[in-house]
Amino acid sequence: MNSATQRAWSWHKQGLDGSLEGHGSGRVLSAAGWARSVGGANPYLTLFARAGIRREEADADVAALRIHELPTARGCTYVLGADDFAWALTLGAGAAEAQAKVLDKLDVPRSELAALEGDVLAVLGAGVGHGEGSPATLDPKELKDRLGGSVRSLGEAGKKKGASTTLPAVLGLLQADGRIRRVPVNGRLDQQRYSYAAWGLEPATESPEQARALLMERYLGWTGGATLKETRWFTAFTVAQTKAALAGAGAVEADGLWMLPADADERENFVAPKDEQIQLLAGSDSLFLLRRNAASHFAEEDAGRQLGSTRLALQADLPDHPIVDRGRIIGLWQYDPGEERIAHWLFGAPTKAVTQRLKEVEAFIREDLGDFRSFSLDSPSSRQKRIDALNAAG
Repeated sequence: MNSATQRAWSWHKQGLDGSLEGHGSGRVLSAAGWARSVGGANPYLTLFARAGIRREEADADVAALRIHELPTARGCTYVLGADDFAWALTLGAGAAEAQAKVLDKLDVPRSELAALEGDVLAVLGAGVGHGEGSPATLDPKELKDRLGGSVRSLGEAGKKKGASTTLPAVLGLLQADGRIRRVPVNGRLDQQRYSYAAWGLEPATESPEQARALLMERYLGWTGGATLKETRWFTAFTVAQTKAALAGAGAVEADGLWMLPADADERENFVAPKDEQIQLLAGSDSLFLLRRNAASHFAEEDAGRQLGSTRLALQADLPDHPIVDRGRIIGLWQYDPGEERIAHWLFGAPTKAVTQRLKEVEAFIREDLGDFRSFSLDSPSSRQKRIDALNAAG
C-alpha cells in the first residue's frame, strides 16, 4: 500500500469519509476514537466533522450522560460514550493512585484519605447518582468550605510536590472509582472549570487484562493499524502488557503494523476515493493523535514546507490546525475571533470543495463556539502570531 492510499485508509477508519454521518455522539466516539479534551474545542469539531453534530446536541448528550469526559488511557482525559465509561475508567486508575502515593511520602495515612472520601460523598449526597433525585453539585472551593477541618493543608512540603491539600488526591480516587464525576460548570466541553457530583457508576466487569485487550481492540479499529511503538505511546502499557493485549485482541501483523484480522482483509482491497473529501480538523484530532504521526500525513512534495522557522513535517505535533483531504494535510488554519473568520494557508490553489468547507466550519465556530481554543489556556492573543503568519503565508 503506497503512502497516499495508507492516508486514505486511516481517513476511512476514522469515519471522515462521511460513513458516520447521521450517527449520534456515542457512536461516533466508539467508532472513531475517544476525543482528547484538555479544555479545548477538539471534541466539538470531532463530532461536527464526522457526523455534522452541532454543539447544542453535543452538550445535551453530555448533560444526559450519553457522553462524558473521563480520565482513562495514560491518565489523560477524553470524551467517550456511555458504553465505555466503566472499563475505560479502570485504565486511568493508576494515575489517581500515583497522586495518592505522593501523599504517602508526606506522611498522610490512607485511613485519613478513606475518611475524607466518606466525607466528600456525604457532602455530595452519596447514592443520589443512582437516580433518586438530583445530586448536589459543588465546585472544589465549595467542597473545601463544606468539608472544613476534614481537608488537611500540606504546607510548603506539599506545595513542592504539587499537593497543597489532601482534597485533590481524594477527588481523583473517587472519580477513578466512578463514585463521583466532574460536571462542566456551564455544560460546555471547551473549558476546564468543573464542579463535582455523586455518581455511583456500576463497577467494570472486565479484569485489568480484559480491559487492556479491549482498549487494544478499539485502538486498532480506530487506527486501522499501528506499530508497536505507537500502541505503547497511546496505551502506556508495558511491553508484556502490550503483547498480551495484542494477543487478547487477536491482532495480526502486516507491513509492520498490528491490526485486527478483519481490517487486514479489508485493507488488502481498499481503494482510495477519487473525489475530494475536505475536512478542517483540530491538531489533536484522533486522525493524528492516536498514532502521533502527523508527519506521515504530508505528501512527499509538501515534506519540506515551513511556516517561519518551523519545518512542519518534522514536528510530532502540528503548530496549527490542519486542512485535510482524504488523509493528506493540504493546509493549516486558526480561528480569528476578532475578525470572525478562519485564517488559513493552503499549499495549493483553493478548489470549490475547499472553499465551501472553509465557509461551513467558519460558520460552525462563529455560531456554536464563538472561538476555537486548542486547550483551556489558549486565547486569541496567545495565537495572534500564528494567525498573522497564516495570513501572510496565505
